[in-house]
Amino acid sequence: MQSLAIFPLFYLPPVSYFTALKEHHFDYVIEKHEHFVKQTYRNRASIASPDGILDLMIPVVKGSKFHTPIKDVKISYDSKWQRLHWLSLQTCYRSSAYFEYYEDGLVPFYTKKYDFLLDYNLELLNWILKQMKQSSPENFTQEYEKEIGTELDFRDKFNKNTIHIGETKTYFQVFSDRNKFIPNLSIVDLLFNQGPQAKTYL
Repeated sequence: MQSLAIFPLFYLPPVSYFTALKEHHFDYVIEKHEHFVKQTYRNRASIASPDGILDLMIPVVKGSKFHTPIKDVKISYDSKWQRLHWLSLQTCYRSSAYFEYYEDGLVPFYTKKYDFLLDYNLELLNWILKQMKQSSPENFTQEYEKEIGTELDFRDKFNKNTIHIGETKTYFQVFSDRNKFIPNLSIVDLLFNQGPQAKTYL
């Protein structure tokens, strides 16, 4: 029976993801054997734009959408999504307090091509954790385990309609002069606006 909390791998995960990691003292297992779940943060992230929430989606190779283990899902490069995502991040956050502080570290993720979604998400997660002075994950599932304790299973707990309990504090966001505070955006929203204080915010 699984004794550590299991977390899925997301693309630029939402703030609530890291709140939950902190509540488990960053002692957790990464799920590598679940089936790819469509329309989740596994291949999309939400950022702040002048018009509100902007979703960035990583396209996957056709055939990877149904009953494919997450470790086997391949990224599609039929469209120039990396360029689009990077331009969106620049446009939305260039005026934020810390965008330039993190810019050079993020650029490689939008120039280098990765074959598998899991590898891409994992390297991004490692980079984010490093910025927050946390170590990279060391534990991964060896097989898919459907039934584990509810309090330990975070594979289905993060979505746009369910904000992790306790995630209510506000912080300054770009476009706050025209938009209300938007909770549970991608962790990069917190990093770009709060910088090293992001860890304290959690």
